Amino acid sequence: MRTLQTSTDPDSTALRAVTLPSVWSDDAAQALTQLSPAEGGPVRLASEAARWVELIDSTPRLPHDTQDTPSVGRSLSCLLLMQQMAPNTALWRNEPDGQPGFIIRLSGFVQDGLFATEHFAACLKLACDSLRRLEAARRPYRSGDLPLFDEPAPFSNSDGPAGLILLTDLDACLAALGLDYDSDNGRHVATAISRFTRLVARAGTALPEAAFSCPQAPNIEQAAIAISAATQSLTGLAMIETGFSSPGTVDALLDVEACGLGPIFSLVNGRGGLRTSTLNRLAHKGLSPEAALALALEGQPPLQPAGAEAHARMHEAVLPFCDHLPALPEPETDDLKERLGRGVRRPLPMRQGGFSQRTSIGGHRLFMRTGEYEDGTLASLSLAPPRESPMARGLMDCFSQAVSIGLQFGVPLDVFVEQFAYSRFGACGTVEGDDVASYATSMLDYAFRALSDAYLGQRLPDAPADSSEKQLEAPMLPFDPEQDGPSSRPRNRRLRLVG
Repeated sequence: MRTLQTSTDPDSTALRAVTLPSVWSDDAAQALTQLSPAEGGPVRLASEAARWVELIDSTPRLPHDTQDTPSVGRSLSCLLLMQQMAPNTALWRNEPDGQPGFIIRLSGFVQDGLFATEHFAACLKLACDSLRRLEAARRPYRSGDLPLFDEPAPFSNSDGPAGLILLTDLDACLAALGLDYDSDNGRHVATAISRFTRLVARAGTALPEAAFSCPQAPNIEQAAIAISAATQSLTGLAMIETGFSSPGTVDALLDVEACGLGPIFSLVNGRGGLRTSTLNRLAHKGLSPEAALALALEGQPPLQPAGAEAHARMHEAVLPFCDHLPALPEPETDDLKERLGRGVRRPLPMRQGGFSQRTSIGGHRLFMRTGEYEDGTLASLSLAPPRESPMARGLMDCFSQAVSIGLQFGVPLDVFVEQFAYSRFGACGTVEGDDVASYATSMLDYAFRALSDAYLGQRLPDAPADSSEKQLEAPMLPFDPEQDGPSSRPRNRRLRLVG
């Protein structure tokens, strides 16, 4: 176990001590803080999890359970510690109006390149039994008929589902199995996992799922046939809905690489290192990180991240076997919303990637820092000329904030590049410290050409140097307006430059 100081708001000075397993990440600690009550002292994983574990463990057993059935509390705690399964927000916080459920991290069930089907099936059965026990204990209190005995009230199909089970981290699971996200085998395995989850969740209900065949995943196919045969005698169980999760706090608690069925868009993590899924895919290709770097330097990228089209194909493949799926991004609708107006600000991630660059333009220093979203797109910009006047530094800081707000509201970066690249004003001159440009007509010219190279993949050429601009590197004198008469306005106001 380890203890660290964290907060739900990165700008807040109020920190809370969080105690959690030493192998868990800082992002999981921040998610645990968000799940805990807003006010309070230190946050401990054991104390926070004990609330919902004891709540489920105290409910009566189901009619088909035997007396030697082990306690569910210990198993639920072990799965949480291994970051394989966690309750959703409604169950964690015991929200009476929310639908309880569990989120299962698929990549946690891959062992030595094989999917642990038996372990996965046991986890699904444990989650289903826990939700049904909780539903049976709560149902009389919602209807107003208090039970006279400990036996749960009989279930009726009109009562609705007892809960939901959502899967997450699909792409990392496929990577651990050596499968590409955008491949037929990857979609076949994802479909088999979705159908197997529904089969276990609907066993003994009014709408049981039939066994299926999947040559690409024979272990899942055999387990489905065995479970279907073993549960034929079960009847009268409550319905459990299945699907894939949407991005949320619980996914961060489980340290998933990609929420739900979405692909992993970046090969590196927020700290600049290779993701676990990237290392798995390289290992299945027989490449070490050094060999992959050598190929990339030669212009032969060993891996290609999946895109929006692959996400749409995966969504279409698993859709018939899921009750809940996150909304699929629609590029045409998103582009239409972008053109008609932008009224929603995209929040910045808790931990941002990006880069810092120190350069000199015509002898004037400039520090540029960028922040990125999870998909690698530009989210924020900071331009700081440390040796300029207070007014110049303040104006540059305000300009950076205005550009950052525009980016967060959806203004495309290429619009800013088109507007501010090749803008001409001092300081200008030779660029030192960055090979993206050798000459810049202004600090903004350099900055947005550098952003175009880093985020748009377009390196813009240098503008032709103007002989008058080279003189702007020297200190500028006050204006010297020419007067035509005592009542005339100044005209042809020009700068007097020191040669």
